[in-house]
Amino acid sequence: MPRPINLRPVLPVALLAGFLCLGTFNCGRVQPSIEITVIPPAGAASPNRIEYIEGIVKGAAPGQRLVLLFQSGVWWQQAALDRPFVDIGADSRWKSTTHPGSAYAVLLVDSHFQPRLKMNQLPTKGGSVLALATTPGAPPRPLKVLQFSGYSWNVRETAGEAGHTINLYDSSNAWTDESGSLHLRVTKRGDQWVCAQVTLTRSLGYGSYRFVTRDISHLEPAAIFISGFLSQMDFEIGRWGHPEEKNEQYIIKPAAVPANTVRFTAPGGPITHWMIWGPGHALFRTVEGSPPKAGAHVVAEHDFTSGTPVPGIDRVGLHLYVMGHSVQPLRQGFEVIVDKFEFLP
Repeated sequence: MPRPINLRPVLPVALLAGFLCLGTFNCGRVQPSIEITVIPPAGAASPNRIEYIEGIVKGAAPGQRLVLLFQSGVWWQQAALDRPFVDIGADSRWKSTTHPGSAYAVLLVDSHFQPRLKMNQLPTKGGSVLALATTPGAPPRPLKVLQFSGYSWNVRETAGEAGHTINLYDSSNAWTDESGSLHLRVTKRGDQWVCAQVTLTRSLGYGSYRFVTRDISHLEPAAIFISGFLSQMDFEIGRWGHPEEKNEQYIIKPAAVPANTVRFTAPGGPITHWMIWGPGHALFRTVEGSPPKAGAHVVAEHDFTSGTPVPGIDRVGLHLYVMGHSVQPLRQGFEVIVDKFEFLP
């Protein structure tokens, strides 16, 4: 007759293993980790420039989220304080945008984490920080340079915020034809619009600036074309999303000052835009014709004598993009042709 098996010594071992599992809270669970699979290029922090960053999270539990930071002297939180977190997809992947920096960091945090706008040092793993990944910025992408009207222009390829939305850019949306005219266009990629911008490779300073464009009166309300010093003063063609608005304005920054903006309606057909910039003033003029003939109709003119900038690092740019939150969203791609740019000191 076989002897009975005594299970008593086995039970305490099994129970002990179970208690150890409960005590560590990670029996059979993968320790949380973050991998950055798309690293943005390193660059100087800029509110107008956006880069893409993405990756994979392993071992995250429901309710846990990510916080993105970029380094520019100190560490800056990428998102606004009222929207500080990035969600993790059902496939464990994540994707977001960031302003450029010398390095980037991603934190996996629990619901108790209190975000801060900036910090001198990154937090360490522990407490509400469940995992951490850091990386230096990737080598900057070489800029594409385009020749137009005897000048060299950098062609934009990085995404950025303009018109209350994030616009994508592609260097293939800017080119010159056999006659030397510059073509800028907005095209559709998936469900997003892809825009165009070119910027002079050097600053020119005080002098007379002339831009000759073909018909711009046909642009949809959500289409915006800007020529001039993009962060200081410029010609802005567009209705800013409102069909009833006039389609052009002269502007010097800050735009919130009412006297810094002059709006008018530009007619169809070729248009020449002049800006004569000197110490203490900037004369803007819009004339029909390309080039304008003697006695050509002056569409609008205004001389700004207060708040005009002085020469610095800003350079002339030509910028085509899409307005966000438009009453009439953009329906189809469009193109602006600039026949000539001219500068006289």
